[in-house]
Amino acid sequence: MSRVLMVATGADSLRLADGSAHPTGFWAEELVELHRALVAAGHTVDLATPGGVRAPVDPGSLDALGDGGREIRDHLTSITDVLARPLALADADPTSYAAVVLPGGHGPMADLATDADLGRILIDAVDRGTIIGVLCHGPAGLLSAIRPDGRFAFDGRRLAVFTDEEERTGGLGERTPFWVEGSLRELGAVIDTGAPWSSTVVVDGNLVSGQNPQSSIATAQRLIALLS
Repeated sequence: MSRVLMVATGADSLRLADGSAHPTGFWAEELVELHRALVAAGHTVDLATPGGVRAPVDPGSLDALGDGGREIRDHLTSITDVLARPLALADADPTSYAAVVLPGGHGPMADLATDADLGRILIDAVDRGTIIGVLCHGPAGLLSAIRPDGRFAFDGRRLAVFTDEEERTGGLGERTPFWVEGSLRELGAVIDTGAPWSSTVVVDGNLVSGQNPQSSIATAQRLIALLS
């Protein structure tokens, strides 16, 4: 079986357009569904964050579970030590992994979008054909993949992302510090959007992308299929 590098945000706060601080982190459902599916399929998953800091769960993602989500909460508990002591992105050797996976939550907008180490890893993955999986706001991390000559490593690639419409109607609204979909489009990515809040997954070669939390399970399934 394969080794997978799961890159999670280390940010627990996001500065909004109005200057206020918004609690953030990774989205529980997304990280859990990706992690447990990959592990259940026999793959080894190494978690990494910028600087190797603790990966914080977005408190809003726990609130969204309501009275349900026991399996998600239980899995988070089972990987407490993993979340507390992740690998530092700077120490990650991209040649050691068959896939690089980025779950969402608004946290990636605060750190992964501009992380040079993630950019290095993603550019290497593109050039070697390593599988790349991104989900919801995880594609914000793709914004870091700018080559030395200024070209965007995902220029012309098809992908799904938490849409600007979803951000307006069920996300941060006009307080968002930037629009992830719009930013990717400006750099040359080709965004394929499904209906708001639908399970939508786009596969473009080695790139697998899911639009929103509702796409978590389907994204994990497509990643596993490629790894197989």
